[in-house]
Amino acid sequence: MLYTSPALETLIERLSRLPTIGRKTAQRLALYLLKQPAEEAQLLARAIAELHERVHTCSICANITDDDPCPICCDARRDRSIICVVEEPNDVLTIERTNEFRGLYHVLGGSLSPLEGVGPDELKIRELLDRLRTEGDDAVREIILAMDPNVEGEATTLYLARLLHPIVERVTRIARGIPIGSDLEFADQATLARALEGRTVV
Repeated sequence: MLYTSPALETLIERLSRLPTIGRKTAQRLALYLLKQPAEEAQLLARAIAELHERVHTCSICANITDDDPCPICCDARRDRSIICVVEEPNDVLTIERTNEFRGLYHVLGGSLSPLEGVGPDELKIRELLDRLRTEGDDAVREIILAMDPNVEGEATTLYLARLLHPIVERVTRIARGIPIGSDLEFADQATLARALEGRTVV
């Protein structure tokens, strides 16, 4: 027997389908929304509806955007000779928050994962190659591969490196090493090995 409102239960069930949201958190969110003025709930519902109506992928870099091309691709101040290849749109947001990278991006839409049926054709790899050929040999001088540090990310990095070396002058990957503020004794062997491999001159 259901001892709560069917409408409330439906919202809890829907919220619990979101990433990292369990049933208890979904219940707290639903009850919080119930306490808000009706106008607030309507604004939230409208924002969710507009997400699918207005947001799409950029035809150049495949990042999420309201406008096509996206603001980054249209920004004349960006260095068009460097493209940073990432897995997902949230990776673009993460890198942009550093205020260190002023080049362009290309979003693959995931990483290679044969066990999950994700091969090269399921990612925006062909679009990247077409983009490089369209922009000309002298337009893009460096591709930075910024994949997640896991098995799938490593496989994607190696696969792309093989494809890109004949096309682009320089193919690099982001460095991986010891996080700032941590102690060497707490670093795992793989991280420490990466840090030694990626050492720089001081």
